[in-house]
Amino acid sequence: MRRIGSTPLAFPSFHGATRLLVLINLIAYFALLLVNTASGTVSTWLLVHGVLLPQAFVHGWVWQPLTYSFMQLGLVNTLFALLSLWFLAGFLENFHGSSWVLSLYASAVLGTAAAAILIYIGSGFLGYELLEIPLAGSFGGIFGMLVAIGILYGETAFMLFPLPISIKAKYLAIVYGLVAIAMLFGSLRLYAFAQLGGALAGWLYIRWMPRRGMSFLLSERWYGMRNRYYRWKRRRAARKFEVYMRSQGRTVKFDGQGRQIDEDTDDKSRWN
Repeated sequence: MRRIGSTPLAFPSFHGATRLLVLINLIAYFALLLVNTASGTVSTWLLVHGVLLPQAFVHGWVWQPLTYSFMQLGLVNTLFALLSLWFLAGFLENFHGSSWVLSLYASAVLGTAAAAILIYIGSGFLGYELLEIPLAGSFGGIFGMLVAIGILYGETAFMLFPLPISIKAKYLAIVYGLVAIAMLFGSLRLYAFAQLGGALAGWLYIRWMPRRGMSFLLSERWYGMRNRYYRWKRRRAARKFEVYMRSQGRTVKFDGQGRQIDEDTDDKSRWN
């Protein structure tokens, strides 16, 4: 685990993924506010379709895991979410870059939605009545980034704004986790499970994803598949050529990579 000193009481740089996440959520909040001012009916329709309701997702509203995080509700909640995104994403972006931060945030948001949907479906199979509440806001993505900082930079101290005290990142993540676990014993079990799902997704991301982010992993997988396809075509062409040459009374051989073996010389170094 990398260790760095305490962070100063100042806003981190506002660029790249940090700026993108904050501006998108800010624009979504004011857009919904303007729509609500113009037409309350349209605003209600957008909220009902945009927030995450596990029952609605099961019945075909499959876009909700992608839209619920942009449904910021309430001025105080939105302000806290945007400040948290600024601090956490800005801190991580200084060390890992924009692509890594965006991938981490997306993984935590989707992990939050997946946890809520799975616990809802599971409770239905078990015959346990679970109070369904609409999930909205970027709380899952924020918790995922907090877990990432707690694991990677646990000794870093953060100021608890507006309190004049600081706490190490690893302890802050533990406190948030304990609060979520305590909520499991209340009426907001679905919210608590979803929040813990975001934390788990953040942990899995930093455990398995490469340092350059999910886009780097996908590009590496794509190029790997493409190269395997080209090698397969070369081997197939080599087998066809062997059959053709035998029909002409000549024998040629190819290795497992589809490269011709020159039996007249013992020098194989040119293939290495």
